[in-house]
Amino acid sequence: MAFQVIPITAVPSQNFTILLGTQNCALNIYQLSTGLYCDIVADQNTIVTAMICLNLVGLVREAYLGFSGQLFFYDTEGTDDPYYTGLGSRFQLVYQS
Repeated sequence: MAFQVIPITAVPSQNFTILLGTQNCALNIYQLSTGLYCDIVADQNTIVTAMICLNLVGLVREAYLGFSGQLFFYDTEGTDDPYYTGLGSRFQLVYQS
């Protein structure tokens, strides 16, 4: 298994494209009052929308969605769920192939 830390910034809303494995992905990460959320599109197929981001919990929770690998947030200082002010430093977004 290989791990790739995805560069993100500490802003309340961001979207970007990135190659994850062989998949061309578009990620949208945004903070709401109820938590941090993520939308994932891979090779023009919507994988998840409005998935809540939790510490060490995969964002793609069903294999039938057709996403290769897994994305998750990792709290480098404890076990808190991610919040936008710590993105890219305390809270790392990791792709596991």
